[in-house]
Amino acid sequence: MKFLTAAAIGASLLFLAGLTITGTVIALILATPVLVLFSPILVPAGMVTFLAAAGFLFSGGCGVTAITLLSWVYGYVTGKHPPGADQLDYARMKIANKAREMKERAKEYGQYVQHKAQEANQGY
Repeated sequence: MKFLTAAAIGASLLFLAGLTITGTVIALILATPVLVLFSPILVPAGMVTFLAAAGFLFSGGCGVTAITLLSWVYGYVTGKHPPGADQLDYARMKIANKAREMKERAKEYGQYVQHKAQEANQGY
């Protein structure tokens, strides 16, 4: 019984697929002269439509990203610990440590240069 049901459903879907492809081919054959005749108008119109749709999608994506970012920053500032906050804290700590280290190096190098300058002045 299962096999007969599956065979009947499969045969009907195969028949519908055949009708669909046949209708598509006939419509394409009938529409080709119209498409060729209007192609100088349709191609630029299609390009403009595509570019406008792409622009709106990009703009919407940027808006969603901005809202998500602002929501994340608000959660971070209010102390709700959003996802990724620990990574941000770790990066901030690492940058602060590196800045402190570079400050100390610059201070040491400045003292070294000052000492060398004093030695050079005493030599003259």
